[in-house]
Amino acid sequence: MTRTVSRRAGVYALTSALALLLGLVLGSPALAALGAAFAAWLAVAFACVRAPEATVTLTCAVERAVEGERVPATLEVSSHGAGELELLLTLSPGIALAQGAPHLILAPGDGPRSLPLVLVAERWGAYRLGEIVVRARDRFGLVAFHARTEPGLALRVYPRPERLPRPIRPLETQPYAGNQVARVKGDGIEFADIRPFVRGDRVRRINWRASARRGETYVNEAHPERNSDVVLFLDSFAEVRAGAGGTLDRAVRAAASLARAYLDRRDRVGLVGFGGVVRWLTPSTGRTQLYRIVDALLETEVALSYAWKGIDLLPPRSLPPQSLVVALTPLLDERSVLALLDLRARGFDLVVVDVSPLPFAAVGGDDLDRLALRLWPLWREALRHRYERLGVAVVEWTDRPLAEAIEEVRSFRRYARRASG
Repeated sequence: MTRTVSRRAGVYALTSALALLLGLVLGSPALAALGAAFAAWLAVAFACVRAPEATVTLTCAVERAVEGERVPATLEVSSHGAGELELLLTLSPGIALAQGAPHLILAPGDGPRSLPLVLVAERWGAYRLGEIVVRARDRFGLVAFHARTEPGLALRVYPRPERLPRPIRPLETQPYAGNQVARVKGDGIEFADIRPFVRGDRVRRINWRASARRGETYVNEAHPERNSDVVLFLDSFAEVRAGAGGTLDRAVRAAASLARAYLDRRDRVGLVGFGGVVRWLTPSTGRTQLYRIVDALLETEVALSYAWKGIDLLPPRSLPPQSLVVALTPLLDERSVLALLDLRARGFDLVVVDVSPLPFAAVGGDDLDRLALRLWPLWREALRHRYERLGVAVVEWTDRPLAEAIEEVRSFRRYARRASG
């Protein structure tokens, strides 16, 4: 602990010095005795001062939470030989106290004490719960002891996903069992067509009505149930923020919602973080993959890096073939725009969700700023039209629910297939 002398000790020392000085100057034994009494008391008090023993730990009932949830916590305080004890709990941005104050004053007392707290997870992220500043005074109130405890408790706050009734359907499927009806024909339960019987066909596949009507044996063909590979492309090169929200927050929440929706359909889902730090997760299935993706999303941030300064495409083997790429991007950085165009040129099934930064843009005070804010939406519309000419479904996502934007993408893809057919 760090020791500091309190103001009370300074006042006592000053009073003693002044009394002794005045006693010598004025020749007053009474003043000199008063000053000597103060000095003796200070000497005895400082000789009796001992550094107190105080231990403070913060524990949480859970290690993982979802945005908006309340997390019960307990502040364990154990002190010995300390007078009044002051505690200051400094929480990380994104974690707040639902009840109580961060500054606590405990009456003198030895032994362990337990203080219940309630924390609120306000924003997604991986947090080290803030440090605790402990301040203890001796029983005379002359010396204060300060100590800081390092944050050793980790809390992971997951973004709250939005329920998507119907995610975007990929065009191609993979040779694994799933919930999506494949376009190819094989063993399944979805009727596709009938054809003449050939040697090796199973008897249970015979269409008896068609066979009786045509005079020869016909069998049913079906579409098998397969899964698909879905890669979530998260652009973290740049963002626009206003207050507690921003484009990156919306993109992370949308990625968590899409990952949960596709994994519930038994699809294989992967993640590509395209920004100052480029990282990716290979597609996989199951609840474990959902935790991998969400844990990777918690580490997403806009970071300045010169290592990937000139990157404008993804490595060829980072994405599986015939996969659906859902890009969540504010379309602010030219590197992300070129990388998505390169994916489309390589034949990937691409969908672009434009996380619009317009709701977070501040209106300038002069005419030039207002004119720029009027031209910016036109430039962004021209950029989206550039993707649409290549057959890419692109949708602007503002303040509306993500499910509405997904339905707009589904409508565009149905219209595009009909037009191409």
